[in-house]
Amino acid sequence: MKTTATHLSLCFIILFSIHTIPLLSSAAEAPPPVLDISGKVLRAGVNYYILPVIRGRGGGLSLASTGNNTCPLSVVQEQSEVKNGLPLTFHPVDPKKGVVRLSTDHNIKFSASTICVQSTVWRLDNDESTGKYFVNTGGVEGNPGSGSISNWFKIEAYGSDYKLLFCPTVCNFCKVICRDVGIVVQDGKRRLGLTLTDDVTPFPVMFKKAA
Repeated sequence: MKTTATHLSLCFIILFSIHTIPLLSSAAEAPPPVLDISGKVLRAGVNYYILPVIRGRGGGLSLASTGNNTCPLSVVQEQSEVKNGLPLTFHPVDPKKGVVRLSTDHNIKFSASTICVQSTVWRLDNDESTGKYFVNTGGVEGNPGSGSISNWFKIEAYGSDYKLLFCPTVCNFCKVICRDVGIVVQDGKRRLGLTLTDDVTPFPVMFKKAA
């Protein structure tokens, strides 16, 4: 009986170890959380401003009509550095997650009403006339997969700061372009676009909780 009890105990320990180690490993491998300028963790669904780290080249992010199109509205940087722009919320690919983390797909959404009968979720669009990729609105929140591939953005560390990245991983078989998000000046407006050329560099950002 003692031998049998010992054997059962060892089996329990082995099974416990097999099931526990992956769980602990998965928890340890969770990407670091993103922090705001106060050092607090960014929370999903909470309003924040995305502000430039480098001052003197504009303020926070807002919406504007660009080119000959009234809609959809484009994501632009305020011309004045004293303007915070419009508040935004972040929505992780897993809606059950309440923390905004690095290297994780997120929908980014302006908390604002517009003249366009479209959502204010960020979406990457290709401007065929210039061959450039710009960040506009009109995206779809949630529903990760091939049909929403253009609506997902990531936050990555950039030295001691952060940068925005388009490199969605919500579709295993989709071929996507992976590039940092930078500022592209077009017709006097500072638009968010991808860093496809050497004159467009990553846009260092920080996050401030909206009042």
